[in-house]
Amino acid sequence: MINSFDYSTYLSPFTARYGSTEMRTIWSEVYKRKLWRKIWVGLANAEYKEGLLTKEELNDIVSHKEDIDLVRAKEIEKAIYHELMAEIRTFSEQCKIGGGKIHLGATSTDILDNTTIIQIHESLKITKSRLKNLLSGFSGKIKENKDTICMGYTHLQPAEPTTLSYRFAFYAQDLLLDYEFLEKIEPFLLGKGVKGAVGTSASYTSLLSEEKSVTLESDILRDLGIKSVDISTQTYPRKIDLLVVEALSNIASSLHKFAFDYRIMQQPSIGEWVEKRDKNRIGSSAMPFKRNPDKAEKVCSLSRYVSSLFNSAWSNPALSLLERTLDDSASQRIFLPEAFLAIDECLITTQKLLENLQINMSAVEKNLSIYGQFSAVEPILMYISKKGADRQEMHEILKNACMKVWEEKDRGKNISLLSILQKDTSVTRYIDSKKLKSLLDPKNHIGLAKIRSDKFLKKLSTRLKS
Repeated sequence: MINSFDYSTYLSPFTARYGSTEMRTIWSEVYKRKLWRKIWVGLANAEYKEGLLTKEELNDIVSHKEDIDLVRAKEIEKAIYHELMAEIRTFSEQCKIGGGKIHLGATSTDILDNTTIIQIHESLKITKSRLKNLLSGFSGKIKENKDTICMGYTHLQPAEPTTLSYRFAFYAQDLLLDYEFLEKIEPFLLGKGVKGAVGTSASYTSLLSEEKSVTLESDILRDLGIKSVDISTQTYPRKIDLLVVEALSNIASSLHKFAFDYRIMQQPSIGEWVEKRDKNRIGSSAMPFKRNPDKAEKVCSLSRYVSSLFNSAWSNPALSLLERTLDDSASQRIFLPEAFLAIDECLITTQKLLENLQINMSAVEKNLSIYGQFSAVEPILMYISKKGADRQEMHEILKNACMKVWEEKDRGKNISLLSILQKDTSVTRYIDSKKLKSLLDPKNHIGLAKIRSDKFLKKLSTRLKS
C-alpha cells in the first residue's frame, strides 16, 4: 500500500508543487509517527518513574523509537481500520520486551492531539520567520522609495498623489498586524495533555493516585515542550484550530491585496511596476509576447484557498457533539497542513515578487503628469475664493476645464490643466501664473505621506529587532 504512490496515481499539488520541503516534513507521515513515538516514550518514561514499567521495558521502547515501518503499519491498518492502533502494534512488534506497555492508560487523542499541537507550533515558527523576512523586505522598499511620488488610485481611478513609500508602508502595516496576531494567539495553542477518553484522566487515576496522575501529565508535557488546556474532552478544543486558520487567513488576506495590486500596477495602461523576469520564463503557450503576472496570480489563488478553509475550521468546534464526535478528523488532517503549506508558498513567492519588483519611473512620471494636476483643483478653488472669487462660479469653471482635459485625453491628446487656466481671465484675475503653476504641481499635494512613512518605518524597524 505505502509503496504504490507514484506519478500514475493522484498526488496533491502540495506533495511537491506548493510549499517548502521543511514545511512538508513537519506534516509528513514519517515525522508524524516519530512524534507519536516520542509521546509514547515520554509516557513510558513517566510511568517508569511511578513503577509501572521495568527499566528493561523502558529501554526496549526507547531503543525502537526511530524505527518507523510504514509498510507494516499500513498492512495492519488495512486489516483493523485504525491508524493509531496499527502504529502501536507495529511499535509493539519491534519491542519484544516492553511492547506490551506501550500506550498504557492512554487514548488515541492523547497521542494525536499533542502531536498536532507540536506540528502547529513548528509550522508557525517557519511562518513567523518568513513573515518577518517579508516585513524586512518591505522595510527596504519603504526606505528606497521615500521620495518617489506617484499617483494614488481610488475605485481604480486616478485620485490624488501619494508616495510609493506610503503605499509600501500600508502593505507592511497589514503584515505587521498579522505577525502580532500570531504572537498573541501562541499562548492559546495548547495541547490536550494526557487526560484519557473523555478528558477526566480516569484511566490514569486508576493506574496511579490522583496526585501522581497530575505529576505524570506535567512530566510528559515538560519533555514535549508544550502546555495543555485545563479542560479537555476526548480532544483539545477544536477552537484552537479555528484560531490557527484565522491567523493564516489574515496573512492570506494581506498577501492577496499586495499580489492583486502588483497585478494591477503591472498592466500596461498603468505600467508603473515591472517584475524582473528570467529570460527563459514563458508567459503564454500561444502568445510568446505575453508577460503574464502568473506568480502574483498564484499568490491570489492560494490565498483565496486558505480563506475557504475557515468554514471547516469553524464547523469542527461548533459541531463536535458532547465529549467528541469523529466528524472533525478527516477535514482536520486536510485543512491544517494545506493551510500552512499554502501560506508557506504564498510567503515564499511574495518575497520573490518583492525582491524582483522594479519601478518604471517613466510610467510613474507620465501618470503623475497626466492625472496629478487634478489634485490641485480644490486648493486652487480655496485660494481664489479667499481672494474674493465667487466659489460656485469658480467651481463650474474649474470643472469645465478638467472635463476639457479628459475629453482631449480621450481623443489621444494630452493638454495640461495649467495651459487652459492660464488663458482664462476669470481665473487669472485672482491668481498669477507662478502661483497657479505651484498649486498644479502634484509634488505639493502629498500631505503627511513622507512623515507618516518615516514614523511607521521606525516602528517597524524596532519591531523587527525584537
